[in-house]
Amino acid sequence: MEHVWVDAMELMEIANELVAGCREGREEANLDKLYAPDAVSVEAMDMGNGRETVGVEGIKGKHAWFGSMYEILDGTVGDPFPHGPDRFAVTFNMKAKNKETGVVEDMEEVALYHVADGKIVREEFFYTE
Repeated sequence: MEHVWVDAMELMEIANELVAGCREGREEANLDKLYAPDAVSVEAMDMGNGRETVGVEGIKGKHAWFGSMYEILDGTVGDPFPHGPDRFAVTFNMKAKNKETGVVEDMEEVALYHVADGKIVREEFFYTE
């Protein structure tokens, strides 16, 4: 199936809504609103369930897992960086406490989002251990 790329304005509307949702705690609602049902999420490393998760429900499961493991103490979500007609990147910085161990960690990642047919179809996360 050939994808229809969005125009720059639509790409930035999607990117800005994703960022606003992350800043305002509407991540789960935005999964239903902004993501294709068969979207793919790819982590930089395997956290025990493989690197790739397929489908919005699976991505919601990843969010739930992260929320069960970490308490976010502080964080920032950067503005989106557009790249051509089909991609944008966002930086995330957070201080999180591991709920199991109590260890507080500084986390930083870059997320690259691919957009087609007006929806996010792939997200890729880049970070160090």
